Amino acid sequence: MTDSRKTPEPETLLAWYDGNRRRMPWRAPPGGRAGPYRVWLSEIMLQQTTVATVGPYFESFLARWPSVGDLAAAELDDVLHAWQGLGYYARARNLHRCARHVAGELGGTFPDDEADLRQLPGIGVYSAAAIAAIAFGRRAVVVDGNVERVMARVFAVREPLPGVKGKLYALADRLTPESRAGDYAQAVMDLGATVCTPRGPKCLLCPWKRDCAGRDEAEHLPRRAPKPERPTRRGVVFWITRPDGAVLLRRRPENGLLGGMIEIPSTEWVKGAMPTLAKAKKNAPLPALDWRELPGAVTHTFTHFQLELRVIAGRVGRNAGPKVLWRHPDEFGGQALPTVMKKVARHALKYSG
Repeated sequence: MTDSRKTPEPETLLAWYDGNRRRMPWRAPPGGRAGPYRVWLSEIMLQQTTVATVGPYFESFLARWPSVGDLAAAELDDVLHAWQGLGYYARARNLHRCARHVAGELGGTFPDDEADLRQLPGIGVYSAAAIAAIAFGRRAVVVDGNVERVMARVFAVREPLPGVKGKLYALADRLTPESRAGDYAQAVMDLGATVCTPRGPKCLLCPWKRDCAGRDEAEHLPRRAPKPERPTRRGVVFWITRPDGAVLLRRRPENGLLGGMIEIPSTEWVKGAMPTLAKAKKNAPLPALDWRELPGAVTHTFTHFQLELRVIAGRVGRNAGPKVLWRHPDEFGGQALPTVMKKVARHALKYSG
């Protein structure tokens, strides 16, 4: 028997999209085109974050900073604080850097070329393609996790991710049309998010079902190589208080994990055994009295490692450390504290008395 399936037609998907497109605050109405600021802001927020989570953040950012110039003029701490809950704070720092570059060096105008967009802070291959296609209508190959899944199923690609990413990109390139590039990019992403879902794909509703080579095994595609086990890092946090109840905080270095965020000071986070109390005290940011180790531990999961923190509490005099950052716990809400440090604060307040 001859297989009647053929290469899926972009026009078929676009017709489906015209009747089934998702409504999102950053999308233009049918027939329109969203401005590059809105597209850029949403795409940076959406990296490794769900659409449902991003919606309120996007609207809040847009209300507070309606243009790239407004965002560029904002204080970094304000941007980091507004970003809390979206994770990956390097994205927020790069968002601010990019806004300042566009507003200053480029006169407030985003470039419309993929290569030029990739030169901007925080904009990689995917984001550049998405902005070029959706904001400017350029033909660009936009490939995220949804698109990879659709391509793996439509073309029955059985080699595992991540090694097969290049092949999936080439297949996506093969289907990307010259016209309506932005709509097509969003259509494939919508298809992956609503129909060609990771579990329980709704194949009977798919506009490409007749030409999907992997429709009989869609549930099992794409295949993935086993993930390496996350290592564990450990450290000791210093909960140092003054007589008035203020707690010692400090800013992390701009580069690296949680760069530029406010933290409760700690030792380095290292692999291996937890530092002893005696060893940790040698690295304390201020000499304190009555050091004591609090019960339990704080755990947190980052992308590439697990973190385990013990907390030790100490007291200092009223005039200790006058040039460092002191804040009362009821003021922590106004600080750019990452989630792991909020966990530390809750733990310390519970056990330190």
